[in-house]
Formats: sequence, structure tokens, C-alpha cells
Amino acid sequence: MEKKDLRIVFFGTPEFAVESLSRLVDEGYNIVGVVTATDKPGRRGHHLIQSEVKQYAIAHGLRLLQPDSLKDESFVAELRSLNADLQIIIAFRMLPEVVWSMPRLGTFNLHASLLPRYRGAAPINWAIINGDTETGVTTFFLQHEIDTGDIIEQRRIDIGPDDNLGQVYDRLMRLGADMVLDTVRSILDGSVKTTAQEQLIAAGEKATPAPKIFADTCHIDWSRPARELHNLVRGLSPVPAAWTTLVPKDGDPQKLKIFATRPMSAHWRPGTDEHHRPGAPMVFNRELYIATGDGYLRVDELQPAGGRRMSAHDFLLGRPLSQGWSLE
Repeated sequence: MEKKDLRIVFFGTPEFAVESLSRLVDEGYNIVGVVTATDKPGRRGHHLIQSEVKQYAIAHGLRLLQPDSLKDESFVAELRSLNADLQIIIAFRMLPEVVWSMPRLGTFNLHASLLPRYRGAAPINWAIINGDTETGVTTFFLQHEIDTGDIIEQRRIDIGPDDNLGQVYDRLMRLGADMVLDTVRSILDGSVKTTAQEQLIAAGEKATPAPKIFADTCHIDWSRPARELHNLVRGLSPVPAAWTTLVPKDGDPQKLKIFATRPMSAHWRPGTDEHHRPGAPMVFNRELYIATGDGYLRVDELQPAGGRRMSAHDFLLGRPLSQGWSLE
């Protein structure tokens, strides 16, 4: 079979998925349908926001499906009418068996981790938050349990000690698109080989979760070690962003999002005993430092509620910190 004859249905929603969809189209593959999320209300509810995948599909004249429910009979019938040979899933919700079992060549997913590590909704976040020094991408065939199917291929990248979510996301997005193309080629020419995740677990790998990120996940507990908090900040930057509350000695508390930090040596302890209390802010050489459980974290970029993202230096110009203030 030629690639122009291979009928592919693509499932995806965010920018991460667009990179692979675009590469498939550019390579001449036959995308007979694109399934994406329904439009969502904007922040103020005045207009609907289209997913990045939808925007791409419309711009390139691809057939678009936006089901409210993946089990809806009319959607399943429409999907079946596309007569797909292969389905590709990238950054989409869990599929029912009636959907993923439909194509004759199967359904594979691109996942942004080295499975079986970080099964779940936020694999890139958790790899960085946990201080991992490497991550990668995996393609695997879908089966009943989420992110447990047989692995087709994996590729790795290093995570630097100061890499943030946005940087790792971009690198995995491009690496993943390369691997999606190679996976499709191997399926098309019949050379595809798979490895059961159970074999990797038996060989000493760990199956670890990557649950969805919630607001509480993003809250900074200043009693934790500085390096651990630095990992949290970079694992959530630029979105949704780690946050804390600035509590003045007198006045209203103010929520702050923190985007960039630098952990200081545990031996670096300027200021008074009051400054060593976790959550206590201190200005030193026109820079903002926050005491943690084992030292200090320098804050480089932040955003006050209702304000713009800015350097900590600019933030301090209009807000001189006084003794007795704290971050909670």
C-alpha cells in the first residue's frame, strides 16, 4: 500500500498534536478525518475558543469531527464511515474500545514520557517536578487500561537542571512528530515490532503515575527544600505556573505566580534570623530571595494578580518589602 492510500483518522487537541498532524500532511499521508475537542467558552464567556488542532484542520480543508461524547452512536457511525486503516491519538482524552478497536491496523498513541514511567495526563510536568534528568516520547498501541499498551518505539532527551516545562514541551513536540512519522512508516511496510510494558516493569522499570495538575499542586510550600521548589516552579512554567500568596504585615494578601527561580547554596544565609523563616522574603543586592526549608530561592520572574509578568527587580521597584511580610 502507498502512503496516499493509507486512510488515517487523527485525534488531538493542543499545539503538541498539531506538529505531528502537520508533518503527516506535509509528507502526503491521507488524513480522512480529524477528531478534536468541542469549542470552549473564553475566560469571560463572550466567545468560543477553537482548539489548535481544529484551527489547523480548517485551514487545510480536513474533515473535522467534534463529538460531545465519543460513545455517541451518530459519532461512532460517522467515524466508521471514514473506513480508517489507522488511527493516531496525540494529547486527547481516553477512547472507548468501540473507537480504538475500529481500524484494521490499530490505533496508536504518542505519549510524552518513557513509558511505563509517567502514565497519565501530565507526564512532562511530573518528570520536571520530580527532578528527573531525562524523559522522552513513546508510541504504543492502545488497549483497555490507559497508557499501558504495547510499546512501538521510544526516544529520549536530557532534562537540564534549569529547563522548564515550555522548553521540554517544545523539544518533545518536535521529537514526537519525527517518531510518529517513523511509526506510521513501520506500520505501513509491516516492519513494526512491539514490546509489552510488563516486560519493562519485570526488568526493573517503574510504572509511575502522572496525574492531572490542579491548583493545589501548584501551591508553593516554602518549608520544602529550595531545589525541590525550583523543580516545582520550572515544571509548571509558563502555565499553569506555581503560585504563592504575599501577606503584608498590614494590608491585603496578594497572589503571585512564580515563573523562574534559582536555588541558592545551603551555606548562603545572609540577613537576620527572621529572614531564615520559611516563606520570609528578603531583598539583597536588588534581588528577591525567599527562605525555604533548607536555604533560599531567588525569584527571577513573577506575576502579581491582575498584573503582567515581570522581573522580580521591576516588581520590587513599586513594592518595598518590610520586615514581617511573608509568603504563604
